[in-house]
Amino acid sequence: MTKTLVKAPFKADHVGSFLRTEPIKKAREAYSNGEIDKESLKAIEDQEVEKLVQKQIEVGLQSITDGEFRRSYWHLDFLAGLEGVELFETEYVSKFKGVNPKNNAIKVVNKVDFHSHYMLEHFMFLKEAVEKYGDGSQVAKFSIPSPNMLFTRIQGDEFYNGNREQFYHDTVATYQKVIKAFYDAGCCYLQLDDTSWIDFVSEERIQVVEEKLGMNVQDIIAMRVRCLNDVVSEKPDDMIITMHICRGNFRSTYITSGGYNHISDAIFAQLKVDGLFLEYDDDRSGDLEPLKSFKRDDQTVVLGLITSKFPELEDADHIKAKIKEASQYIPLENLSLSPQCGFSSTEEGNILTEEEQWNKIRHVIEIADSVWGNN
Repeated sequence: MTKTLVKAPFKADHVGSFLRTEPIKKAREAYSNGEIDKESLKAIEDQEVEKLVQKQIEVGLQSITDGEFRRSYWHLDFLAGLEGVELFETEYVSKFKGVNPKNNAIKVVNKVDFHSHYMLEHFMFLKEAVEKYGDGSQVAKFSIPSPNMLFTRIQGDEFYNGNREQFYHDTVATYQKVIKAFYDAGCCYLQLDDTSWIDFVSEERIQVVEEKLGMNVQDIIAMRVRCLNDVVSEKPDDMIITMHICRGNFRSTYITSGGYNHISDAIFAQLKVDGLFLEYDDDRSGDLEPLKSFKRDDQTVVLGLITSKFPELEDADHIKAKIKEASQYIPLENLSLSPQCGFSSTEEGNILTEEEQWNKIRHVIEIADSVWGNN
């Protein structure tokens, strides 16, 4: 299947999720309470996704998402839709600073595999909406969790019994099928969200993961690079696949702090994705020096210099200065700008209003236009 080659990521881009609208919140609550059926919920979701598509086009975005309006989580909904994976309640929760999400996690109960997935329908609806309301310059972008979020983040293994190599093999094969299925459905811009890299942002976290896996940190990093590279090794040439890294995003809080120093060679010189969305909205992400490891002239690094956590607009001159600083390490044409993460990684959303959210997106676009010209 041949498609027009998409030049993404765009100079003004975004991670994907948006604050759930009131109709979405009310409909999902009504469905949870048994007050409406699944078809009624879908009808409201369809309507709100169409409105969101129109709004993104109106403000000037070229990468158009469904805002993850149909999901509770950025990752668990998708992973639990794979064969052999189940969602369950657990006592463990990610330790966000000052607040915790619902106690849900995933476990492997059978051979991990893929034959179909309900989110393919979500993507196809999005693509049709973009074609309906766009002018041909917009692209339907879809985000799914990275294979590392399955391979390294399961809370229970009732099938593989610690057979890491077989689990790895099945995860890679599953994701290769996933990528092909989305491509066959018309997807030419796919994003893999991957928070597993926070394991390497501080010496404390590195020690914990080394003890947990019984492996040297460099071997662990190499394994995660290999997982991603094996997964994208068979992707079509006219499909863009990017990866997003952040340090947690729930109700405007985070999990941890630390720079990219330990993983700079791995992500900039070894990963074979087309673009990297990086969190760089405050000092928690470290400085820009790790960008010096950048090696690929066919890759785009998207600087997440605009925060999605708070409503205040960043000083435009400061953001431009950071982009200029980054261009000392990476050619300006290989850089882009975005928020550091989505506005609603879970259905609860960050602590800002919808209008403040759109002001952030407009801010990204205006700064990008000023730096790179109208894109």
